[in-house]
Amino acid sequence: MRERHVPDRAAGPGLGGHALPAWCRVSGTRLGHHAAPVAEKEAGAPEAAAPVRGEAILVVDDEPEIAALLADILAAGGQEVETAANGALALDKLGKRAYGAILSDIKMPELDGPGLYRELERRHPDLVRRVIFLTGDTLAPGTAEFLGRTGAPVLTKPFRVEEVIRVVQRVLQMGTR
Repeated sequence: MRERHVPDRAAGPGLGGHALPAWCRVSGTRLGHHAAPVAEKEAGAPEAAAPVRGEAILVVDDEPEIAALLADILAAGGQEVETAANGALALDKLGKRAYGAILSDIKMPELDGPGLYRELERRHPDLVRRVIFLTGDTLAPGTAEFLGRTGAPVLTKPFRVEEVIRVVQRVLQMGTR
């Protein structure tokens, strides 16, 4: 098992204690702790956009541990998160409420990520710009071609927590303009 150190809370946003056990299981990591200095903002550096909080986000993944990990990460950032185990279940949820972002795995049973995307194009075309794909297989010819065609953001498994937060915030901020 790899050993990693999680910086002190003062060093920036973290997972939150409730997300750490799931993250450790998924990543095969043992945690340690050390204090880290707080980074100073450089003079003249642009201000970052304020994070969007309180948005409903749908996580679509057939791996319960991945879905739970993403839900914990996003909930720790102030989002309201729901999960669905495949695209068919996601479509049912999408018919009942609005979501600020949809994180979808590519390979799932019943209705996979590309199938969900095609259904969104047909039923909810306004939502396709809110889709973020998750995959561990960006090199497969069909997957690479599909992702290139959509232009949707992609989080590659194993993903970094900071990257999840950054990409989701970018999609949420597009929806607030």
